[in-house]
Amino acid sequence: MTQIFDESGNIIPVTILKVGPCVVTQVKMKSKDGYDAIQIGYGNVASKSLTQPELGHLQKSNIQPLKYLKEFRTTEEDEFSIGQVLNVDSFSAGEFVNVRGKSIGKGFSGLQKRHNFTRGPMTHGSKNHRAPGSIGMGTTPGRVLPGKKMAGQLGNKITTIKKLKVIQTNSEENILVIKGSVPGKPGNLLSIVSSD
Repeated sequence: MTQIFDESGNIIPVTILKVGPCVVTQVKMKSKDGYDAIQIGYGNVASKSLTQPELGHLQKSNIQPLKYLKEFRTTEEDEFSIGQVLNVDSFSAGEFVNVRGKSIGKGFSGLQKRHNFTRGPMTHGSKNHRAPGSIGMGTTPGRVLPGKKMAGQLGNKITTIKKLKVIQTNSEENILVIKGSVPGKPGNLLSIVSSD
């Protein structure tokens, strides 16, 4: 993340993303596959890095070995063809996008950090500072009900941030400048789709 200035001199917090280029590796149609989608690939690798089924799938379409494959549902599959290159030109400044990726893992976290619980009183002899308090009744049903908010693993999950505005695009470097933050650490793999 960084920040840039707009024409009025206001500071805009932005994230700079390296986007693609991605290659269309498969076009799925409702008549043949049961649903409409395209599969795209990203990240050139040596053929020895892939399994035989992965290599066979890509060689069937005469496409070089790619590390990552992902499907996106679409209703305009006629606009795509196998081998077509998708890059930052698919987006324009002022457009809104949804960004999906794996969030930063924060390990085993307590209730204040994980669920925004308030802490107990710190004075007057209280021994309940960061404890959860009551987690259920002692009599019937006499158990902790499923779905109770408790301490546990925080982060390291696939999450989507919606309606992020595209501030700038750079076709030469394949760079997308988006307002706000995106999930995960620097170097994280993200999927970016237009916000409907």
